[in-house]
Amino acid sequence: MLDIEVIEDPAAAEASLDPIRTRILQELVEPASATQLAGRVGLPRQKVNYHLKALERHGLVELVEERRKGNVTERVLRATAASYLISPAALASVAPDPRRFADRFSAFWLLSLAARTVQEMGKLIAGAAVARKKLASFAIDGEITFRSAAERAAFAEELGVAVTRLVDKYHDGGAAAAAGGARKHRLVVVLHPALKTPSTEQAASGQTAEKDQGND
Repeated sequence: MLDIEVIEDPAAAEASLDPIRTRILQELVEPASATQLAGRVGLPRQKVNYHLKALERHGLVELVEERRKGNVTERVLRATAASYLISPAALASVAPDPRRFADRFSAFWLLSLAARTVQEMGKLIAGAAVARKKLASFAIDGEITFRSAAERAAFAEELGVAVTRLVDKYHDGGAAAAAGGARKHRLVVVLHPALKTPSTEQAASGQTAEKDQGND
């Protein structure tokens, strides 16, 4: 079972978005039969079997074993992954193209880059799984609070300079490097505001109230 499976086939994406099938995939993190699932999701076994066949047809669940019970063969299935992510490739004709938004300050360019990352990583993970090799990747995730928009802009500028310096130091695009088996890698660095949580919104409203009281 994969930790995350990226869905590229439009039909598989459609099948996975059905609320009942999503619930079934969630339950099938651990192997189960249609009879067992029927009790968990509150549906007749025949109805569960119908959904299981659709999920199996699109490669989202897999057979673990078959158990013989009297004259009946019980099929035990499991989801092919613990989590699923739909690739922009499922909407290929309308998927975002980073080349349309070549502006490092554009939120749409950031989103296009993220979409491309999902699409490319999905293919790479699938290829690595088939080859039974570990995929070399690296990511940094963190949060930073800026006192002002000017400091945010200064940080972005310094970060760009630092990354450019590192790229110039380590990048080798020569023919000799390619002939020696050098592998091209994709580098994406993003910076965007963090989503507000209820606690941060309450804190902000509290600060506004204090300012208003101070102005009375």
